Amino acid sequence: GGPYTPAASTAIVDRDRLESPAAGKYNICYINAFQTQPGESGLWPSNLLLHNASGQLVQDPGWPGEYILDTRTAANRTAIVGILGPWMQDCKNRGFAAIEPDNLDSYTRSLGLMTMANNQAMATLLAADAHARGLAIAQKNDADIAPVGKSQIGFDFAIVEECQPYAECATFTATYGAQVYEIEYQDNGGLTNFNAACTARGSTISITYRDRDVVPLGTSGYVFQSC
Repeated sequence: GGPYTPAASTAIVDRDRLESPAAGKYNICYINAFQTQPGESGLWPSNLLLHNASGQLVQDPGWPGEYILDTRTAANRTAIVGILGPWMQDCKNRGFAAIEPDNLDSYTRSLGLMTMANNQAMATLLAADAHARGLAIAQKNDADIAPVGKSQIGFDFAIVEECQPYAECATFTATYGAQVYEIEYQDNGGLTNFNAACTARGSTISITYRDRDVVPLGTSGYVFQSC
């Protein structure tokens, strides 16, 4: 939803790749690695975008304007990482310390055209590329991949949305220990889920409660708590 000056007690800040890092914090750079950002499909060659049997682009049904990248072939995966690599380097150059590549689970929205193995293979390339640039890299969601996220893909930590209502949190902590950064949202169980998460894991991992659009402080709809 946009950047704002974080509280002094905040240690880690996660921002879009087009924003500037926050001074004095550990900054994570968000990139949409497995789908396009809204309005950015033109940045991608057509052959790297997933098309259905009718030749139409496959769109994420929950996020209009986000089209799924086609990770089915080794050539495509290499080409996609070839585009993402300079984005990650730009993050590095501007002071970000880590990368959050979103939509690892895009294969679940691919109309059966892509597999978990396709995205896992690309994530492995992406992790190697990030590490070569001196960046840490997060696993973003996808409990099915979590057991091999560190050992086989090379993710360093996990950023996990809504693991409490879906009973997935233990899958991530089993792999990443205390380096799981959990976000629960106001519109999915509200404080009931957040409080349950804090009771279960708040003494071990960082848990944040936010509004779905993660709008800046001072904006209508802003919600923030942590434990």
